[in-house]
Amino acid sequence: MIGPPGAGKGTQARLLSEKYGYPQISTGDILREMAQADTELGKEIKKTLAAGKLVSDEILAQVILTRTSQSDCENGYILDGYPRTINQANLLEDLSEKQGKDVFLVRVITPEEVLFKRLTGRRTCPTCGEIYNIYFRPPRLAGVCDLDGEPLKQRSDDNPDSVTRRFEEYKTSTAPLIEYYRRSGRLIEIEGEGLVSEVFGKLCRVIEGVVAV
Repeated sequence: MIGPPGAGKGTQARLLSEKYGYPQISTGDILREMAQADTELGKEIKKTLAAGKLVSDEILAQVILTRTSQSDCENGYILDGYPRTINQANLLEDLSEKQGKDVFLVRVITPEEVLFKRLTGRRTCPTCGEIYNIYFRPPRLAGVCDLDGEPLKQRSDDNPDSVTRRFEEYKTSTAPLIEYYRRSGRLIEIEGEGLVSEVFGKLCRVIEGVVAV
């Protein structure tokens, strides 16, 4: 699944995982976890994410290979945010061929102005994980979690400059990728604006029409 930052692809991937039983593999979550490690690789990833840039294809390929080799991926899996470039798509084609799996790309489309507010307005409680948005779902007391009173945090890559760079990076890197899957008849596109349940309903109907789930 791909889409601009903040398009909701992670939420939709989680719902698909719950409904159909395939594990959700979020490269973003894995990389953010690795960025917390006090290692040279972790520091490199942290610096790259904070700048709103993408990590190298080589690092991502190793992450995907390691994760999809686990037993829960035997019958299939959902990649959240990968591939993002033609090179990554080619690496995934090789991997899926060895695993005996077919690849379909789901693209979530959402207006950029909506995404900008979703991202720059996002705040998270570091203790309980509750997520707020200063534009769409603010806490009762500014900057404080409603549930436990902890100060809310903003992700380092959710500042306006980083978000703008991430949008540009996405558009530049994924435009060829979208055409790559469209030409091969393996592109599924859905509108990502609206209630989560509405988007998920549309997604399931489209997927069940083309994929044996």
